[in-house]
Amino acid sequence: MSEFNQKLMSMCPASPRRLVLASATDPNAIAAVIAAHDMGFVNGILCGNKDEIVAISQKHNLDISSFEIVHCDDELSSAQMAVEMVRTHQADILMKGQIHTADLLRAVLNRDFGIRGSGVLSHVSVLYSPSRKRTMFLTDIAMVMYPDLERKTSLVKNAVSFAHHMGVVLPRVAPLCAVETLNPAMPATVDADALQKKNTSGEISGCIISGPISFDIAVSPAAATAKKYDGPIQGDADILLFDNTEAGNNTIKAMVQFGDWIFGGVVIGALAPIVLNSRSDSDVSKLFSIACACTM
Repeated sequence: MSEFNQKLMSMCPASPRRLVLASATDPNAIAAVIAAHDMGFVNGILCGNKDEIVAISQKHNLDISSFEIVHCDDELSSAQMAVEMVRTHQADILMKGQIHTADLLRAVLNRDFGIRGSGVLSHVSVLYSPSRKRTMFLTDIAMVMYPDLERKTSLVKNAVSFAHHMGVVLPRVAPLCAVETLNPAMPATVDADALQKKNTSGEISGCIISGPISFDIAVSPAAATAKKYDGPIQGDADILLFDNTEAGNNTIKAMVQFGDWIFGGVVIGALAPIVLNSRSDSDVSKLFSIACACTM
């Protein structure tokens, strides 16, 4: 068994979760749900045009005989149906299929039948490196584009809660900056310092925050030693908080492209976890995201 498969099996829930796939005409997403089902993670519900779902599954040799199909005429109605199933406790996890993210989120946030929670919706990316046997959480690369200090506080709390579900008892949070010293001319360092103080005062609990801190110190013990950084994070950060989505999105893509990092991710802050991978993401990435959602 590969290192990654061992990692996946360690995340398997005691009993399968009910996952509903909105607009279930994406073969990679269907393949990921099948793999998750076969490994004991989920029981799948496929929402969308039944004829198209069956045709695509047959074309790609995907066995969906174990799954319920809920017929919907189009993508938007499938999103509404999938969200309604989560809201009425017929499903535990919502997953995006062949539908634009904005259309699915519009259903999630709908005032009448949506599943928005009381807090901020945010995306927590999970990166796992089999060679390093290391898991890292990155936020936010997709949902909250330019967070102010209040939003960053919410992002940290969401990510810390998710890390707890993933088995990290006291996650180390690195609010990333270009430098590791407070500089009033660099707003990211001001926010990082404020987040650390919120952690010290107990306003943000269940974690250790050290900031301002640069990326190299957050992930490399050698860099922390070379720079004589005396904070509690010494290259062993669990959660990387980015100042904006451009920084986070480019960082995660670089790590995946130039390393052996496997990408997963979940939107949290709704009434249920949402698997919101890009339609271009691989079935392995989508499978990992499903596994992450099953820990919540």
